Amino acid sequence: MSTDAPTTTTSATGDGAPLGDLGPLVLGGNVFGWSADAGQSREVLDAFAAAGGRMVDTADVYSEWVDGNSGGESERIVGEWLARRGRRDDVLVATKVAKYSGRPGLSAANVARAAEESLERLQSDPIDLYYAHQDDEDVPQEEYLEAFHALVESGRVRALGASNFTPARLRSANELAARHGWTPFTYSQDPWNAVDRRIEGELVPALGELGVVELPYSALASGFLSGKYRPGASVDSVRARSGERMLQDPAKVAVLERLRGLAEARDVPVATVALDWLRAREVVGAPIASARTPEQLADLLRHSGVPAAELLAV
Repeated sequence: MSTDAPTTTTSATGDGAPLGDLGPLVLGGNVFGWSADAGQSREVLDAFAAAGGRMVDTADVYSEWVDGNSGGESERIVGEWLARRGRRDDVLVATKVAKYSGRPGLSAANVARAAEESLERLQSDPIDLYYAHQDDEDVPQEEYLEAFHALVESGRVRALGASNFTPARLRSANELAARHGWTPFTYSQDPWNAVDRRIEGELVPALGELGVVELPYSALASGFLSGKYRPGASVDSVRARSGERMLQDPAKVAVLERLRGLAEARDVPVATVALDWLRAREVVGAPIASARTPEQLADLLRHSGVPAAELLAV
């Protein structure tokens, strides 16, 4: 297909069902329009699709925090790429509502309008996976659950996700959905990695009981588990400060060194092992990680060959 003329394509209508195998990685779009400009982002997206990548994750708020940005930059970059490359039938798109200052919260009216605006920026229909980016306790759960269900019923959204929900609120949401015959949340997106295991106490068991698939973000702990951080080393990254703080925590450094040992024994990158640590978890569909270059992406897509038992022992 020509890459010169933009086109808009349509995939299957929504039914709320899980989206199937997402491959080894969901590509994080948080860097698009931030640490990766439009051209760099397109190169990464091209490499991801060429490698058989299945899902790109973005949000309406990406990357509002950058000076000169106003929100929606990542969605626009993804949308322009989808249109020009004609990849809509083989690349799934996830996006989110609630955190963007222009469309805050989960009122029914806001959910409906935010979805339309995301669809416009993405230049395609439907949204394959639409998340509540965070809970909104100022809005009755029935209100926003019905609003999300209406999007699925209309075919504008295929499946629903909850990000950063407490176990109790995720349970109550899916109980209400079952009671009313609405589409439940079938995906969850939360911070999880080998040095941040807070969700394992209550949320992970809840996900297993509810049959909700986890797509963890911060899978490399803001780059700390990429392998580039060592005591005394300087890292050129917009997120370097976070990684350098983690180097001051002996427990986190110990985990990093255990992963490094597994990686060196098999001559693979530390990042690859860190992502396989998540892939070994039963509730995980695929980890989410971002890349600023195709070279970085290659390490995120491969497997380490480390047995699951060794990974789970870290």
